[in-house]
This record gives sequence, structure tokens and C-alpha cells, in this order.
Amino acid sequence: MAPRELMAAKLKALREQRGLTQEQLSERSGVSRTYLARLETGRQDPTLSTLEKLAKALGVKVGRLLE
Repeated sequence: MAPRELMAAKLKALREQRGLTQEQLSERSGVSRTYLARLETGRQDPTLSTLEKLAKALGVKVGRLLE
């Protein structure tokens, strides 16, 4: 699996483990739901600031999204 696909799968798994919808994670992180959907499907690469926002909203370190 490519790095983008791994990050996408990890992001979706962490969101689902926390029982969050894309809309809820979007609200918590300040990342638009459509952008979040593109990240979760591996269609777009996130910026570092986006990774930081998502990690904070999920309660993990940025590195966890990239494992």
C-alpha cells in the first residue's frame, strides 16, 4: 500500500474507533468534510497543519496518523 493509502486507512480507522462521523470530525478539527472525505479515500495528500488539526481532534500524535 502506498503511504497516502496507509494514512487514509489509519485516519478512517481512528475516526471510526472513536465513534465519530466525518461531519463530527470535521467540526472538531476545522477541516471541511469534503476535504476529510478526500483524505480518507486517499485522493488527496494532507498538509502538515491539516495533520496537526486532525491528530488533535482525534487525541493522538501526528506520527500515529503516519504509522
